[in-house]
Parts: sequence; structure tokens; C-alpha cells
Amino acid sequence: MADLSTTYLGLSLRNPIVVSSSGLTGSLKGVEKCAAAGAGAIVLKSLFEEQIAAEIGALGASTENAAYGEGAEYLRGLGMALGPHDYLELVKAARGAVDVPVIASLNCVSPGRWGEYARQLESAGAAAIELNVALMPTRARQSAAEIEELYYRVLHEAKERVTIPVAVKLGPYFSSFAQFAERLTRDRAEAPDFMVGWCGGKPAGGRIVWSGADGLVLFNRFYPFDIDIDRLQAVAGSPYSSPAEIHTSLRWISLLAGRVDADLAAATGVHEGSDAIKQLLAGAAVVQVCSTLYRNGFDRLGRMLEEIAAWMDAHGFATIGEFRGRLSQARSDHPEEHERLQYIRLFGGRG
Repeated sequence: MADLSTTYLGLSLRNPIVVSSSGLTGSLKGVEKCAAAGAGAIVLKSLFEEQIAAEIGALGASTENAAYGEGAEYLRGLGMALGPHDYLELVKAARGAVDVPVIASLNCVSPGRWGEYARQLESAGAAAIELNVALMPTRARQSAAEIEELYYRVLHEAKERVTIPVAVKLGPYFSSFAQFAERLTRDRAEAPDFMVGWCGGKPAGGRIVWSGADGLVLFNRFYPFDIDIDRLQAVAGSPYSSPAEIHTSLRWISLLAGRVDADLAAATGVHEGSDAIKQLLAGAAVVQVCSTLYRNGFDRLGRMLEEIAAWMDAHGFATIGEFRGRLSQARSDHPEEHERLQYIRLFGGRG
């Protein structure tokens, strides 16, 4: 009988299928359904930066006529603390209701008080935190370095305040993704010069210790853009992924596995057990699923686990560790096949 147990972010999981952050995990009932269906871990629906900003703005408006500026600032600070109250209650309730790791999710697009929220989530019982930096770089005057710095700052603010693992979920839109991923996960190394100011300056020894991400979730799925030619307006495409979307994350999982000091979670396009097997062979620690559950129900989790177990039995693998990363570039005898050679073979007529 195949053993599907594994580890992710230092957490013990009964299997490598994680339900990703979505409306499915936004309530205690949903969390319980995910656990009962067989999920190895559950990422709660995100606490959004915009939600918090709206609550703070409403509180600030109510204090505009306060007699003392200090009082208004205090109340705004209180609003920051109370903003995620319901979310903290969900974390506490979920932790007590299910026997699988519950991971909190913070969806942010700018540096702020994420470290404080991360600390509160840890106190509430979150097993880990997933920072979902949902930023699409569309501003022409914003440099690649500025965009990358935002990710570093958000991660630094969280890691500085918690002891639980922190993963970063990000999109693929980077000019040198391999270098960025390596720097984002590099641990106990000297921080880049641009970090000096917001790390509090260099200590006496002239060295800042940078604590990298414990995991990377690849990739964020930005809802597709479309145009309705009859109504002459921009519209959103399908919110659900398709199996064809697996290939971007599959390639990068295979390229980064064994080369970054962090666990890799594969997200987007994982719909069947075979998709999960591909990602594990490429080097993923876990796979995250969402769209397939919306389309097929929670029973799909059990079916995927059965497919993985059957494949392992057929190939003589007793544990996931025996084949994880077997087809990563780092372990390949022909590493060039993970890059341009496939393109050359396809269009050059070679078999």
C-alpha cells in the first residue's frame, strides 16, 4: 500500500494535496468539508489588503473631528488590530475542528503592517502563513527592481514577527525569475543594499541577516482578460483554471527543485491525479487544487489520491520521497531538455 504522507514547510501532511485559498475555504463548514474529503492541508481564504484598508478608512472618517490627533491615530491603530477579527476567529475555529494543518493567507499588494497581522495569525493557531502578493506589473514607470523590492519587504515584515513557516505565492511575470526565486528563498545571507533602510540600518558588524521564504507557491492565477465584442466592453474570463495551464508551473518547478532552499507548491492547472504526479516528479513538495473542486465537487480529492496511490503501486514506489524530483532539471542527465532543446526538437523536425 502506497504511503502518501509527506512534509511541506516543515509540517507533517497525510498526503500532498492542499486545498488552495478560495471561497471553498472561507468558512468553517468549507474547511471541514475539505478535511473530510481527504485534504493534506488547507489554505484559508485570504484576508485582503483592500478589506482592511476599507475598514480603517471608515474608522478614520468617524474620527475626523476628534479633538486630539493622538486620539484619532490611536483609534486608527485599533482599527488595524480589529480588522481581521473575523478571520482570526476562523483560524481558531478551524484549528480546533480539523486534524490537518491550517494555513492562513494574506493577500497584499503593498508593504504595510503585515508583520503584525502575521503575528496575530500565529497566535490564533495558524500552522503557517501564505503571503499572496497578487501584483501584476503594469505600470510603465515602475522598474523590475522596484517590483522585486516590494516582495522582499512584504516577506521581511512577516518573517520578522513570526516563528511559523512563511510561503510566498507569486506570479510568473519576472524578467529573471530563477534569480528572483533564489534571492527570495535565500536564508541567513547578507541582505541586499536596498534593504538597509527598512531593516533598521546595518548592525555594528555591518551585516544584515535576511530570513528567506520557507516555500514558494507557483503560480498565482490572474483572472483572464477578455472583450465582449457585442457589448463593446472589457469583461473577465473564466475564473477557473484548465488542465492546459499546468505547464508554466510544471516547467518552473522542474527548473527550481533542488536549486532553491525552500519547498515548492504547484498551483494552477492541477485537476487530476496525473497532474499531481507530474508536479511531484518535477520536484513539488505539494500541489494546490481549487478549480477542479469547484467543477467536480470535494469527491475529486479522494479520486486524485486513489490515482496517485495506484500509480505508485504500479511503478513500485512505496513513498513519495522515492520519486519526488526525479524529473527535475537538477537530477537530469540531460538538463538542456528542460529548456530550449524541446523547442528546437519540435520545430526542427527531430523526434
